[in-house]
Amino acid sequence: MIHRAHVEAIDRTLRDIRSCDKIMGGITVMFAGDFRQTLPVVVRGTRADIVKSCLKSSPLWKFVHTLKLSTNIRAHLGGGSTNFLLKLLLIGDGKVPHFENKIPIDQDLGEKVTSIESLISKVYPDIVEIENKDYQWMCQRAILAARNSSVDEINDLILPKLPGDIVTYTSIDNVMDQEDAVHYPQEFLNSLNPSGLPPHSLKLKIGAPIILLRNLKPPNL
Repeated sequence: MIHRAHVEAIDRTLRDIRSCDKIMGGITVMFAGDFRQTLPVVVRGTRADIVKSCLKSSPLWKFVHTLKLSTNIRAHLGGGSTNFLLKLLLIGDGKVPHFENKIPIDQDLGEKVTSIESLISKVYPDIVEIENKDYQWMCQRAILAARNSSVDEINDLILPKLPGDIVTYTSIDNVMDQEDAVHYPQEFLNSLNPSGLPPHSLKLKIGAPIILLRNLKPPNL
């Protein structure tokens, strides 16, 4: 959920651009969202700090006219599990009993697997024959994980199953200030794996599906 400070910054910007002291510069602005979702993140903040950062705590909130959607189109068209959607609403409304570090999941909300290998086989059956699959086959399935390390583990298990030879590309890591080079040896730089960047050792195969998250254009490229 957006922090109230961001909305207030938009308000000030629109007033300045339009030379108008009315709310949002006198234009209608529509926000879409659900307060059941993740609240604004306040680093080392208390519960009170988080509540204060919400849009409802902003002086602008009294000017907001709230409209509520009444029909879940996805459920209405049969594109989702009704039980699953109702469970999400109960969690969002705080009506699910509290369990230490766990939220119970109904048996009919999914299928259980005994290992990561079983999960891969369930989501990507016959992946060894990927050359005979079209792009729609890949677009219809995905494995989601909460941690990048879990994604890396799954990728490392899937890649050897694909036809072809693995080609490994390694990054070239250098310290810009040579005076600091003694404090940051090459091995340390190679061990870093920042979010959003490829790992030091990038393994690929011809024909293996990959996802490009962003364009990188270093100044010296």
